[in-house]
Amino acid sequence: MSNKPIFTSAAEAEAAFYDAITKSDLDALMAVWSEDEEVVCVHPDNPRLVGLAAIRESWRQLFSGNVKISIRTSHRVVTANPQLEVHNVVEHIAVEGEKRLQPPMIATNVYIRGPLGWRLAMHHASAAPDSLHAGRPDAPRIVH
Repeated sequence: MSNKPIFTSAAEAEAAFYDAITKSDLDALMAVWSEDEEVVCVHPDNPRLVGLAAIRESWRQLFSGNVKISIRTSHRVVTANPQLEVHNVVEHIAVEGEKRLQPPMIATNVYIRGPLGWRLAMHHASAAPDSLHAGRPDAPRIVH
């Protein structure tokens, strides 16, 4: 029997994910992930990581730098059905000891519901467009 926590909602799993990042707690962070080997993580400006081992190693390296970061999310957009939720959020990152604000990131988190509750199957973060840097997160963007 697994001693992983049971997340009763995708929102609860997401809160645990960002809390684990703030605490640099690798075990708590990995407890949020699905045990499926097709899990995917894309850190900003980095290659796609597939599988729990690669994802664990990437976060281990991040946490080993002894840099404390905290992430506040906003502007969540949710697409959901009973078995799957996709959350798109704006991440506001604070680095302990730095006065300069970090540019916001856009992240998509995909959660799946299984017999032991909700788990993270994909996290993809990338730099936000300039409209967010200007404090206008909902500004329309013309693409053609």
